Amino acid sequence: AMDYDRNKALLLELQRAPGTGNDHCADCGDPDPEWASYKLGIFICLNCSGIHRNLPEISRVKSLRLDFWESSLIEFMRNHGNLWAKDKYEAKVPPYYYIPKSHDCMVLRQQWIRAKYERGEFLDTQVCQDPCSAGSREGCLWKLGKGRRQFQKRQFLLSAREGVMKYYNKESKGPKAIISIETLNAMFQVEKIGHVHGLQITYITDGQTRNLFVYHESGKEIVDWFNAIRAARYHYLRTTFPNVPEPELIPRITRNFVKEGYMEKTGPKQNEAFKVRWFCLDSQERNLMYFKNPLDAFAQGQVFIGRRDEGYEVRDDLPQKIWMKKKKPVIILVTPVREFVFICENDGKQREWMDALNEIITQL
Repeated sequence: AMDYDRNKALLLELQRAPGTGNDHCADCGDPDPEWASYKLGIFICLNCSGIHRNLPEISRVKSLRLDFWESSLIEFMRNHGNLWAKDKYEAKVPPYYYIPKSHDCMVLRQQWIRAKYERGEFLDTQVCQDPCSAGSREGCLWKLGKGRRQFQKRQFLLSAREGVMKYYNKESKGPKAIISIETLNAMFQVEKIGHVHGLQITYITDGQTRNLFVYHESGKEIVDWFNAIRAARYHYLRTTFPNVPEPELIPRITRNFVKEGYMEKTGPKQNEAFKVRWFCLDSQERNLMYFKNPLDAFAQGQVFIGRRDEGYEVRDDLPQKIWMKKKKPVIILVTPVREFVFICENDGKQREWMDALNEIITQL
């Protein structure tokens, strides 16, 4: 019992020790990790420990507080730790590679952990891939077809050198679409697509945002596609903006929508019936898009969101001419052209949408 308590105290001391990196999860950066891999010598959070548990050949986990730790294991942890592991297993992470955080979907976190410890993709001995070759890929993905009825296997081709991504229908000789890497974006959309490996690809065609919804049965394959798109985008940005410092380019490689969800909207006269629409807010493009269905290929409309000094603002008071039987949480988006009126599901959603919109209006 004395050993148990003493070793637990030593372990918790190690977890808090400055200069070790042990106070944040080695894999997703979450603060105050409560678990550790005693085979790798790292401190990890509960979520990441679940992934490690499925890799018994390379990792074995215990709870810092609930399990007994032998003195030899404490010594092993002391000689290793998170910064040591980072130097070893993340020595050569390419700048375009997406490093997931705790809020990211399972497949991203899973493949990051496997890439590091199981496949040793970023060890010092590895040759760093040139983004141009890393941004070239060919293979099949399951793509949501017309009418949102079913997913069909389609051939995709990505070429950073040519600056395009293409996909082919079985019937057609030529590509069904040629997508410029300049406007290409990709984000994981697990809940929306209804598949644990669901990826949403967006691009601009004829001035409109076009959505493609795809997945692959293999987690490794879909994450490799995602990072290949990022490599192609990184190559494009590096070449197009050679003088922009890297820390400014990295966030522009790919992005998630800052907010998505249902709201109701009325027409420009403000006396039309309110209709439920799915909204997506893109802070980089300063765009609020709305769709009849979350999985529609094209938006029904979009609202550009400029800056406050250009006459844009967000309010929560109802315009005089709109009458409602039942008081509901409202958002008024004021633009120089017109006022858009939205109804939210509840007060919490109204607050979230207003905060997200205000953040864009106040950003330069």
